[in-house]
Amino acid sequence: MWIKVPTRQMMDTEDTQNVTELALALVKNAIAAAIKSMEEAENPIKNIDWITQGEFTEERGRKQIEQFISKWEYQPYWVHYTEFLKKEDMIHSFHYIYHVHWSIPTARRPIARTTASVYFTIKINKNKPPDTPIDVSYVFEGHSLVHRPGTTHFQEKCLRDIIEAKYILMNSNILQLIRVRIF
Repeated sequence: MWIKVPTRQMMDTEDTQNVTELALALVKNAIAAAIKSMEEAENPIKNIDWITQGEFTEERGRKQIEQFISKWEYQPYWVHYTEFLKKEDMIHSFHYIYHVHWSIPTARRPIARTTASVYFTIKINKNKPPDTPIDVSYVFEGHSLVHRPGTTHFQEKCLRDIIEAKYILMNSNILQLIRVRIF
């Protein structure tokens, strides 16, 4: 049995291919980073200066959420209001939960049949000093992705998708069957 020993020329060819593949990967990453940087420069992620834990009250938290939402870009037909839901005492922190209701009222239907919700949590850590900024996160109704202010762009499509899904459910035959059996 003969064993094929790689020649110098074969090793040079493999090295050249590896270097080429690495260079292509680096160029692709650089281009992607440049595109992302340009997009962020043209459409920066908007945020606000959040209050500190020492300045926090339930009402200030609600006002800060309203201020943050005012930075979002959405069509003027959307209306929303924010309400404080509850305070949860965790082991090392307090969680203040807020509910932002979104709807699209019309002249024909000033009280919308469905709403979309965004739930905000303001976390106050019991072990941190009062000058520490509050920790804020939020989730869209029916979604599991946790957002943090200043890290993602608001997308109005999320709200539209929630409302559309509710309309589909309300108009489905399954829901009509359930109504017939209940009444």
